[in-house]
Amino acid sequence: DNNFISLSHSTHSAATFPSKFVPSPQFCQYSSETMRSFLLLSSLAYCATGFAPEALRLSSSSSSRTATALSSTASDVAVEPKEAVKLFGRLAEKYIMLDESGGMCCYSACKDCEFRLPDGGYKMADQSASRPKWIPVYEVRSFEALDKEHKSKWSSEIFTNGPAVTKEEFVAAMIEMQYAPPLGGPFVGATAGQIEDTTAAEALLT
Repeated sequence: DNNFISLSHSTHSAATFPSKFVPSPQFCQYSSETMRSFLLLSSLAYCATGFAPEALRLSSSSSSRTATALSSTASDVAVEPKEAVKLFGRLAEKYIMLDESGGMCCYSACKDCEFRLPDGGYKMADQSASRPKWIPVYEVRSFEALDKEHKSKWSSEIFTNGPAVTKEEFVAAMIEMQYAPPLGGPFVGATAGQIEDTTAAEALLT
């Protein structure tokens, strides 16, 4: 989905997704747009491979992104699933805004409902969960007709002093962000959510 990233259990032994971006000489900081692009790419990979129960391999394929003057190189980093969950539990949220056209619906499977999708699902304006479940790929989203606005946690807590951060600032911000046990992946309790090894955080934007 292009709106969010979520975790799911999987029998796959490894998940591979674009995760390591190397700055070119003319680009030494990571922008909020870069973060958004990373989240979009990761969401596609999560949908394809799920969340691995064994050591997670974060890798990037050879590609280029001219919009942000970034280039990526093929490189792998082995990350334990619980360490990945610690990151997800910091970035994920209980609330997500989806489709403003979803409007109000009783979700009672009415045959003529204008908010039903061809596959039987529903066109939802937003969703809520009991535990963090989604990482929005947007910075801020507003639905004027519904009088709702949501600013993503990652954009407000990582990019606090401007639209770009260094790798060191990114890792420091990740460590300081509050962790909550998310839905999906191996369970990591709130008291065990401290980041002591920064390898996984560094691998996101190395």
